[in-house]
Amino acid sequence: MSGAETCTSRVRHHLSRIQQGQHLNAFLSVYGEEALKRAGYIDQKIKEGTHGPLAGLVVGLKDVFSYEGHPLQASSKILNGFQAQYNATAVQRLLDADAIVIGRQNCDEFGMGSSNENSAFGPVLHPINHDHVPGGSSGGSAVAVASDMCQVSLGSDTGGSVRQPAAFCGVTGLKPTYSRISRYGLVAYGSSLDCVGLLGSDAEDIARVLSIIAGPDEYDSTVSGRPVNDYLGEMRQNEPLKIAYAAEMVDAPVLQPEIKVAMMSAIDRLTGMGHSVTRIDFPLLDYILPTYYILATAEASSNLSRYDGVRYGYRTPHPASLDEMYKRTRSEGFGQEVKRRILLGTFVLTSDYFDAYYTKAQKVRTLIRKKTKEILDQFDFLLMPTAPTTAFKRGMHARDPLQTYLADLYSVQANVAGVPAISFPFGKDKKGLPIGLQALAGDFQEGKLLRLASLLTEDL
Repeated sequence: MSGAETCTSRVRHHLSRIQQGQHLNAFLSVYGEEALKRAGYIDQKIKEGTHGPLAGLVVGLKDVFSYEGHPLQASSKILNGFQAQYNATAVQRLLDADAIVIGRQNCDEFGMGSSNENSAFGPVLHPINHDHVPGGSSGGSAVAVASDMCQVSLGSDTGGSVRQPAAFCGVTGLKPTYSRISRYGLVAYGSSLDCVGLLGSDAEDIARVLSIIAGPDEYDSTVSGRPVNDYLGEMRQNEPLKIAYAAEMVDAPVLQPEIKVAMMSAIDRLTGMGHSVTRIDFPLLDYILPTYYILATAEASSNLSRYDGVRYGYRTPHPASLDEMYKRTRSEGFGQEVKRRILLGTFVLTSDYFDAYYTKAQKVRTLIRKKTKEILDQFDFLLMPTAPTTAFKRGMHARDPLQTYLADLYSVQANVAGVPAISFPFGKDKKGLPIGLQALAGDFQEGKLLRLASLLTEDL
């Protein structure tokens, strides 16, 4: 913060921006009074010299994080009226570091979508062109950062849900290594794919937050015990980098020509800085998306079976029997896209198709992970587009969900392989919509990714 700025003035500024951008539908709940009260408390701590490392940082939470005493719905009718009973580990660590939570952000229901049109609370609008989608599922989180409604948003990334909206809205989005950040308190979609992610207007803010929320957690047995890196220090290193890009990815017919031009421009920029860039082959590209959707829908079918109207959330009125209560509650409480994915997942998990689909997808996943690791053992990064197009028009894919799934073509590899990835803005298309590029790195190399994003976005 500057000398004249206080936490209170900063919160007031962001609340004003939220008010001005109400029509974008990025926030489902705004904790204005609470945030101002906390800001005053932290201002006093700063005066006393007892403040935490994130003092005054204003953060928004995607509606999939547990924040004690506040609504938590995953943007779904099925969780109507539910209040979080505890803080997610990532949220608790933000609070312990004196960050300020300003509100709960809209998203695709249960994180299922690439456009933020699947929320029970209505779509989020793109901040530049309201006729276009902001991306998903963390669309509200990306719009909030892009519109200066908060400094950083906490999102979730199961198949690109942080990076794709970051690309569409012109901000930076990081998906860390699977297991780098505890998932305790994150509403589950696909448990072997879900990651806590971060969206910010610059890489340094993301590095600061990541250094606080990453690391071991007794509440999550899948989280890594590996020490947390000095991300800000790694961002300032200046050794030459080795970058690869895949021929299949830049030559794909679905890739918007302007994004290919941006890719080649980024490559020229990197070589001009003295880094080496190599064109390689990645023959498994066609298998990544189907593998992802088989695994993700199977895990969604299992995870979402807990929402049945018995203990919390929505329950259908006046059911004739317990069986009818289950059926009607789930039919009425879940949206169309969530029901579609539950049905797909249930199908691939049936005894007749389990080996043909789920078991085979797990084997292909191993191959994708192995091939990705081979590349990242030889190179620092694998550079690629974040999405095949810039932000598409609202309602464009309403009748053909497969077209929406194709929006994840480049983003799901990082989740299937479990490696970290970052999306950063790199120019705009002819309509003035942001173009996002993406880089993957080896396990626990988030600092390197943040350095690359900073290098390529500097002076743009």
